[in-house]
Amino acid sequence: MQAEFNVVLAQHRQGWNRSFIFVAATFAIIFFCWYYVDLFNSERLGEGIPSLISLMGEMFPPNFAQLRSWISPLADTLAMSVAGTSIAVLLSLPLGFLAAHNTTPHPLVYHFARTLLNGLRSIPELIMGIIFVAAVGFGALPGVLALALHSVGMIAKFFAEAIEHTDQAPIEAARAAGCSPLQVIFHGVLPQVLPQMADTAIYRWEYNFRASTVMGMVGAGGIGFELMGSLRIMQYQEVSAILIVILAMVTLVDGFSGFLRKHFK
Repeated sequence: MQAEFNVVLAQHRQGWNRSFIFVAATFAIIFFCWYYVDLFNSERLGEGIPSLISLMGEMFPPNFAQLRSWISPLADTLAMSVAGTSIAVLLSLPLGFLAAHNTTPHPLVYHFARTLLNGLRSIPELIMGIIFVAAVGFGALPGVLALALHSVGMIAKFFAEAIEHTDQAPIEAARAAGCSPLQVIFHGVLPQVLPQMADTAIYRWEYNFRASTVMGMVGAGGIGFELMGSLRIMQYQEVSAILIVILAMVTLVDGFSGFLRKHFK
């Protein structure tokens, strides 16, 4: 009995030692990254504080004189986020099932779908925006395409993970009842994952609204284009006003998305 207790105690200590080594190695990597990016350079940080304070002083008071002219770009930004997210969700539904190991028709299809999603996620939406601006010109269209394609990589991944974590009992019951693979998906899988899919889509819409403001900086329209224009001519009071307007819109979008989440639960 004592020997068994000693074995269990030794295994427990070994597990704690491994955990301690892992945590210590993680913190060592973090501190090295902090050092590598000059986060401990107090002299450099100290020199930047007066410049930052001076810039903040130039941004106040905010200048809302052009507020009416920002309404249309704000509408463009909101439309870009809704259009990009909706396209991404429509494309992610089939890709999510193809990228889930329990619903994919073949392992090769699974690996291809996963590789495609990894590729879409690896290219930032800002780079996609630059590419689409060069391809189709300025305006909201390149922003929508960039947001949609980049969002597919993330939304479809979350969809696939939700599908892979479904309870297998309803799926097996549907198969035992003689349902086709498509009927199994509709009756055994979708009812389980629809709330998670809706939550993922709403969260991504929030993200895409914030990202669409950045898309305007590369010529994809929206309020970000106005922000970039004010920055270029160093109208910092207008910049602060635009940032306040963006903050207000983000707050409204966040509140509305919270309402949608409660509705879909």
